[in-house]
Amino acid sequence: FIKAFGLVKITQFTPLAQQNSEFMGILWFLNTLLFIGVALAFLLKKEWWWVPGIFAIVLSQILIIINWQDAKFGTIANLIILVSLIVGIAFGNFNIQFDNERKMILSEGNFVGKIITNEMISDLPIPIQKWLDYSGIIGKEQIHTVYLKQKGLMKLKPDQKYWLKAEAEQYFNIDNPAFIWRVNTSMVGLPVIGRDLFFHGRGKMQIKLAGLISVVNVTNNLKLNQSTLQRFLSEISWFPYGALSPYIEWEPIDEYSAKAIMSYGESSGSAIFHFDENGALEKLVALRFKDITDQDPKEWVARVVETETLNNTKIPTKLEISWNTDEGEFTWFKFQIYDLTYN
Repeated sequence: FIKAFGLVKITQFTPLAQQNSEFMGILWFLNTLLFIGVALAFLLKKEWWWVPGIFAIVLSQILIIINWQDAKFGTIANLIILVSLIVGIAFGNFNIQFDNERKMILSEGNFVGKIITNEMISDLPIPIQKWLDYSGIIGKEQIHTVYLKQKGLMKLKPDQKYWLKAEAEQYFNIDNPAFIWRVNTSMVGLPVIGRDLFFHGRGKMQIKLAGLISVVNVTNNLKLNQSTLQRFLSEISWFPYGALSPYIEWEPIDEYSAKAIMSYGESSGSAIFHFDENGALEKLVALRFKDITDQDPKEWVARVVETETLNNTKIPTKLEISWNTDEGEFTWFKFQIYDLTYN
């Protein structure tokens, strides 16, 4: 662009061999602006950054071919950017799939508003009554959908020396029990995206390295179905309104604990809720399949580290998730809920 318009006399470096017209100079300048725009969109984490990136790289390579003698090494840069674009497209497709599934699970429900009263909880075990009263839902309108954000650290293996940073978001439907959870993390320096889904009593799990390579892809497996149902059951701790759902039965255990049993579709499972003397949730315990290849379920424990008030409801906001295996306890996920929206 500079040479085409003669803006600066180029003498410090090897002179450009080819002479460009002003029109070609303008195209090079527009391509520069386009790449800068792509870079800004990428840094601002805009999911669509790869769309203008395709136009930028195509225009760039056409200009390089026309000016091959001077610009051929720009092809190397374009190849590097092309790899990022391919990953960006893969992430874009994953996000489209996630958005379609999110709309699917949130579209079903009765969405009839009713006020939670003491009479409505009077038949529940005493620890559950104390928990619902402690959480602050008495006198409030029943909720139907939930959205939350998480951030935390996770380990994939017990002997892993370092923790992986993770960001996640999750949607729930309470009327027709369902959830979808999306996580972003990294592995060996590459981005990793994952999605867990529970819908119509069936589970789906998908993890992709760089958005391209499937690390896990399981659908409608009986063990996964049960495990995702138990996950939903345990996670009503973030929306205690769910404890009143007709698909959940409660059995008293003692003064500070009760067992929740859930059946939906072809799947069923249970979890034990443990509380302190005030009614605050302390931990959850369930027998879940850690892997679909396991012969027997293992003890899964969610310990509450901190309870806070979000959306006018007292809920566990910091938790540590562990598996009790034959080799001992393996804490694999430590996270915090920092945003919670009902309905």
